[in-house]
Amino acid sequence: MILVPVLALVVGGVIAWFAITPTTDIPREYVGVAALAGVDSVFGGIRAGLEDRFRHDLFATGFVLNILLAVGLVFLGYMIGVGELYLAAVIFLGGRLFLNLSVIRRHYLTRIADARARKKMGTEQ
Repeated sequence: MILVPVLALVVGGVIAWFAITPTTDIPREYVGVAALAGVDSVFGGIRAGLEDRFRHDLFATGFVLNILLAVGLVFLGYMIGVGELYLAAVIFLGGRLFLNLSVIRRHYLTRIADARARKKMGTEQ
């Protein structure tokens, strides 16, 4: 289950890398916020997989809707004359990204510590 979000990130990166259409006409705020929303969704998917609650449909719809919402927020900011409105999305998504990363890190560190403890108990007997 963890491989689906990681695979989505890799496939998206490959598509972006080999895209024929240059993105120089797109303001960097749109691209940056869309990328941040996508990475946030991937880390959320990995976390959900580790917690045994990953669902493909939720991941796919969340991935697309998070990107659309973040880009929409940037667009709204430009339309109402508050170009820095995208910073709200950056702060929120950045916070979620760090939270999900800390949960993933904690999960793997706990597994490593448990494996060491089991190994130590097995050698003491």
